[in-house]
Amino acid sequence: MSEQNRRKLGEVYEKFACDFLRQKGLCILETNFRVRQGEIDIVARDGNTLVFAEVKYRKNKTKGTPEEAVGIRKQIQISKVAMFYLAFHHLPLTTLCRFDVIAICNKELHWIPNAFPFRWERN
Repeated sequence: MSEQNRRKLGEVYEKFACDFLRQKGLCILETNFRVRQGEIDIVARDGNTLVFAEVKYRKNKTKGTPEEAVGIRKQIQISKVAMFYLAFHHLPLTTLCRFDVIAICNKELHWIPNAFPFRWERN
């Protein structure tokens, strides 16, 4: 699959995830927040909590589940980008934040709120 087709497929599933989160009462603030260090797929608000969501899609589970693709390295990267988001929007570091994973395998969506803690460095 070409990079362009992969991006289009990613956009389809990110929109699917956004629609799901809206149905659950979250307010989508931004999608695809990018800085040099990486990207956060969805930034949303759930009450007083800022939610940084990673969307992972797999056609099937032959190469593992989508959840498994969000390992420690990816968690550190998302955490760093979240810090840039807070700074970019002049939000205090005390802002309540949560890191969610939205795993989509075939057409089945699995939402994991608070999937991992803030991670700055590998332990």
